[in-house]
Amino acid sequence: MTIRETLRLAVVYVGAALIFIWSAGPFIWQVSTSLQLDRALTEAIPTFWPSPATIQHYTNVFVVKQFQLYVLNSIIVAGLTTLLCLAIGALAAFSLSRLEIKGRFGVLGVVLSVSMFPQIAIVGPLYLLASDLGLLDTYAGLVITYLALGLPLVTWVLFGYFETLPREIDEAARMDGVGAIGLFLRIVLPMSLPGLVTTGLLAFIAAWNEFMFALAFTSTIEHQTIPVGIANFTNLYYVPWGDIAAASVVVTVPLILLVLFFQRHIIEGLTQGAVKE
Repeated sequence: MTIRETLRLAVVYVGAALIFIWSAGPFIWQVSTSLQLDRALTEAIPTFWPSPATIQHYTNVFVVKQFQLYVLNSIIVAGLTTLLCLAIGALAAFSLSRLEIKGRFGVLGVVLSVSMFPQIAIVGPLYLLASDLGLLDTYAGLVITYLALGLPLVTWVLFGYFETLPREIDEAARMDGVGAIGLFLRIVLPMSLPGLVTTGLLAFIAAWNEFMFALAFTSTIEHQTIPVGIANFTNLYYVPWGDIAAASVVVTVPLILLVLFFQRHIIEGLTQGAVKE
């Protein structure tokens, strides 16, 4: 190996290490914080290594604050939102990509423009609408709102993915007597698994982390999601940093595991179509 190759390899490893520290550093610090005593968290000079280590903050989160209820609510809301986004978004993307629809790019532009409104500008009108429909403090109110926010992105991403699939597949399927629904269910969807996984994770993470609408639309622990639950930890005179760190670790680990488990499909979904044959 030449000196130039050695230097290039060293630069790659150093760059990878810096990216890892930049990305994982905050999470590792939260893990450390969640294992330290309260008195250690208020010292003038913070320490990274817990000494002594404690799981008291995790006990407070699950036993005292009943954080498992917030987690269950988030699983229900984010799961339903993801399923509905994929079902409706895949149908919309397939229709715009494979069927003869006039002005399809205009339709896509309108769909994308829906997601351009800032949340603070629409939370008030949506709150009044949810109140009139009796959807406040319900799963349905959150799921419908998250569906409206996530569907444009899911439709756009899946449309781009469907456009990379060869048109010869459609022609061969039609020659075999397969209709539009059969083409969608039996051929396009199985071939689009990486794209579905990627968009599904995007929709799930967005619903999992959303705070503003969850705070405005819910008022009881029976329907409040994780971000609202963590915000409820604080009071007027005290911020329990250890409990907040423990809750942050608990809600971040599932997302990390999901990304690691589906990483192959995510990479395929993001790079599909980058190389043309």
